[in-house]
Amino acid sequence: MKKKTYNGYRSFEYLEPGVDYRPFKLAKEIGRVEPYAYPVSEAQERDVQRLLEEQIVVSVHDHSSVFPEDASEILDYVHQGREWTGYEGLSASGIDVLFENFMDGTALITSSAGWKWTDVIHDIGMRYSDIAHQDMVFIAQTIDDLYRAKREGQIAFVPTLESATPIENELDRVDVLYGLGIRSMGITYSEANGLGCGLREPNDGGLTRFGRQVVRRMNKLGMTIDTAHCGDKTAGDTIECSDKPTLISHVGARALWNTSRMKPDWVLKACAEKGGVIGVEAAPHTTLTQDHPRHSIESYMEHFEYIANLVGIDHVAFGPDTLFGDHVGLHHAFASQLSISSAHGGLEFEEVAYVQGLENPGEVMPNVVRWLVKHGYREKEIAKALGLNVLRVLKETWAR
Repeated sequence: MKKKTYNGYRSFEYLEPGVDYRPFKLAKEIGRVEPYAYPVSEAQERDVQRLLEEQIVVSVHDHSSVFPEDASEILDYVHQGREWTGYEGLSASGIDVLFENFMDGTALITSSAGWKWTDVIHDIGMRYSDIAHQDMVFIAQTIDDLYRAKREGQIAFVPTLESATPIENELDRVDVLYGLGIRSMGITYSEANGLGCGLREPNDGGLTRFGRQVVRRMNKLGMTIDTAHCGDKTAGDTIECSDKPTLISHVGARALWNTSRMKPDWVLKACAEKGGVIGVEAAPHTTLTQDHPRHSIESYMEHFEYIANLVGIDHVAFGPDTLFGDHVGLHHAFASQLSISSAHGGLEFEEVAYVQGLENPGEVMPNVVRWLVKHGYREKEIAKALGLNVLRVLKETWAR
């Protein structure tokens, strides 16, 4: 696997620390925790490296932000509204296309519901201004951009939002977001909004009339729809309402771990039957199983195999939902805003400091490929799950 064309750039190095912004000691992007390579033979490792070099690799849900080394500073860091991008870590990730989810932090402290329109504009503009000062990562707008990233040793960011909440009740704001480069958007986060209900809501009324208008507008614009954080009925209604395939970008199977953060079989099947793709989630303490109540690559891949067997290899992908820094510490800091309690669902599990082998965006894909090679998956199947399935959905949903 070749590293990307990284020249050592660090976020906002064109500004002066202490004058233009408050500096924080950030977590290491490489080596924050003990490096882990899923064990394979030398021959299998050669196959792994060849696959990573030859096949287009897509992370359908991730956060490339770097967080403070000291988890107690996370709230202050996020409140500043200036998040660093982990270029160094990404350079060794093997990822060619990354669905970069903006508003992964600033929205959460603005209010209990978060997701204010002005915060969205601030976050997008701040990240874009930093990205413009380096040449490894670029903002993808077309399908051709995604293939160009692979060909030229770069990484294409697909700008996304986890929730449509910031549009409030203004339909045309979807067009504005598209104009700002957003190419995929969730219908809800974990709370209800004007479009429908999130997974934390005790009563899911489904997609609203306004939500249906938004779905139709997204279809017309060429913006891919995501239902990862929707309640079950809202997710099902959205999939049915959409004329185009949809994503469930970061999720697991409720049949394996009975919490609302996972999706039931009928929603997974509905997504696949409309041509959609399900990305498997790796954030700490989400994709657990009864056989693997300690979060690990084994529990993660158990969800992958269950979903692949349920809906077919053409409808699965990887949406790790990782970041650079103490992810568990971030969950603790944002416990009241995030759907952590919903993810746990009262089930017994062993908390880990991090998920070994899936700790950050830089190490997930190589270990996933190692697991697939070791477990006898064919090259064609691996290529589909690594990226071709997601590219198929984007070709059907994005504007020509």
